Amino acid sequence: MLTAHHDLLLVAISILVAFLASYTALDMAARIHSTTPRAAMLWLAGGSVAMGIGIWSMHFVGMLAFRLPISLGYDIGLTLLSLLIAIIASAFALWRVNQPQLSWRQLGASALLMGSGIAAMHYTGMAAMRMTPGIEYDPLLFALSVLIAVAASGAAIWIAFKLRRNTPHVLITRIAAALVMGLAISGMHYTGMQAASFPIGSICGAATAGVTPGWLALVVIIVTLAVLAIALLTSVLDARLESQTSLLARSLAVANQELVQQALQDNLTKLPNRTLLEDRLDQMLHKAVRMQTRFALMFIDLDGFKAINDSLGHHVGDLLLVEVAQRIKHDIRGQDTAARLGGDEFVVLIEVRDPEDAATVADKLCNAIGEPFHIQNHPLTVSASIGISIYPEDGRTAHELLVNADAAMYHTKGSGRNGYHFFEASMNTNAHNQLQLIQDLRHALKHGEFRLHYQPKHNAPDNSIIGVEALLRWQHPTRGLLAPADFIAVAEKTGLIVPIGDWVLDEACRQMREWRDQGYTNWKMSVNLSAVQFTNGHLTDHVAATLKKYELPPQSLMLEVTESTAMQDVEASMTILTELAVLGVDISIDDFGTGYSSLLYLKRLPACELKIDRGFIKNLAQNADDASIVSAIVALGHSLNLNIVAEGVETEKQQALLKSLGCDTLQGYLLGRPMEPSQLMRQMKNAAWLPSGA
Repeated sequence: MLTAHHDLLLVAISILVAFLASYTALDMAARIHSTTPRAAMLWLAGGSVAMGIGIWSMHFVGMLAFRLPISLGYDIGLTLLSLLIAIIASAFALWRVNQPQLSWRQLGASALLMGSGIAAMHYTGMAAMRMTPGIEYDPLLFALSVLIAVAASGAAIWIAFKLRRNTPHVLITRIAAALVMGLAISGMHYTGMQAASFPIGSICGAATAGVTPGWLALVVIIVTLAVLAIALLTSVLDARLESQTSLLARSLAVANQELVQQALQDNLTKLPNRTLLEDRLDQMLHKAVRMQTRFALMFIDLDGFKAINDSLGHHVGDLLLVEVAQRIKHDIRGQDTAARLGGDEFVVLIEVRDPEDAATVADKLCNAIGEPFHIQNHPLTVSASIGISIYPEDGRTAHELLVNADAAMYHTKGSGRNGYHFFEASMNTNAHNQLQLIQDLRHALKHGEFRLHYQPKHNAPDNSIIGVEALLRWQHPTRGLLAPADFIAVAEKTGLIVPIGDWVLDEACRQMREWRDQGYTNWKMSVNLSAVQFTNGHLTDHVAATLKKYELPPQSLMLEVTESTAMQDVEASMTILTELAVLGVDISIDDFGTGYSSLLYLKRLPACELKIDRGFIKNLAQNADDASIVSAIVALGHSLNLNIVAEGVETEKQQALLKSLGCDTLQGYLLGRPMEPSQLMRQMKNAAWLPSGA
């Protein structure tokens, strides 16, 4: 037998190639498993070629490491056939690895097929030398090499199946598995080579017509390393791209979820917004029609929220709305819907059997919202006005139910607030009238339909006029002259009272300028402030600007604030009144005796006048209790150096009694009704009134 030996460098290279081929196979298996079905087919084809070339290359580099004392060569046809066998075996292995399941029976059959393919590749490659006489094989070693091929194939398929998912520490595990697989493949090859014997006098038939070992070694090594490198690089880049794409997809999913929430959820309270409410309402309508059931729509508006928001700031108001939303959610069932329409308006949808069910929930909500809140150390209290409409009695469309619940809510507000009312047909008329009134108010502001009438204020001892009170009137184009009681409540609710109040102050100061130019320099103009105006942050600046505009001394203007308004938020009132007092404007506390004044706070208020409410004057001559109250108010006011005004004087008995009780100023129909400036001047001359300072 010819003596054979191996080139150790090429042996080492063949083992390295086996390792690289094994690692590439494991990586390709993972890529095929993690991609889409269409992409998986491309990865299967590319992976089969790369893995097949790698296994085949290991075999041929190992053969090229084999040395005999004769010239060797390799038949091109058989060499290419062995390569094709390696690629087919690799394709089968990758296909098997990426099946959903791998039973032991399937693993055994697959190992046998792939091992036979690798053995066929090896011995076809050996046949490519075309030895004469033929190669003699040791049966035992031959069988051992085939067994090793089958075992190595089984191990490779099982490892690849387990490592196809990207589990933790997969890189280290994959490298270790590739080393095991590479050594197993190398072991099969060199066992097969050890089984081969070459008789003395053997001739290699491919030595002259085939490919020479030296050239073949260089080509195989370079091409194999290039193919494996390209395959691995492509796999790594694709994995990174897939990872980035997955990250981008997750980011887009999160962004889409946030956009959906913003589109359907109120940003402040996290309750459904109007858009989502409309969808839920449509769903409830369809369900009610289909199943012949009822449901209730509750329209909730907070009483007293605007005053808190204006006086303490929007931040406190927002925190209060969040707390209110939490209480509403807590007091309804999970299948019910609570939504925020905007501002301090909420809507609740609940399934009911009878209207009494809705009444129970509404009462529960009123009690919950009416409990005190504690926001940033501020004890706050609001109440809820609720209107309820029932499907199908009060409407069969979303619009009808919302409009009717809104009308019922306004009826609740008009009936004293802090409660609930079910919709009634008559409420639609009231709601329509109120909407028309709001439109007419805006028209009146724009087209100058407001007027000021002036009621004289008399010095009690000598009956001389010391000033006038400006009283607002509206010359409505169809309803005639309207008193404030007909429209002030709506103006305050809509916020129109602010521009109306600005006009009143401007017109009163303009008239005062005119009268001062006529010689009435000691008159004082009294102007009423509403609660909304009083909490307006620009009140002091506007008063100062108006006085400057008409060149009026501040002491010629007196601003009247009701007792209840001044006491609503004492500290805030103190700040505003002090600013006005520093400006030089006089302050009058109107309707005194009807509220809940604290004498301690009254002492601190920078007021110079108290106006006794007309309710105490009406029955003054017949009611001793009223006389006692008036006497006490006069004594209290004088002790605080306040001027005392009695309004609503309509009889001479009242006038005489008020004088005797010590009132400083009198005002009422007996002394003069509210009138236009020209009429006031005429009556002054006719009645021979004594205008103080004229």
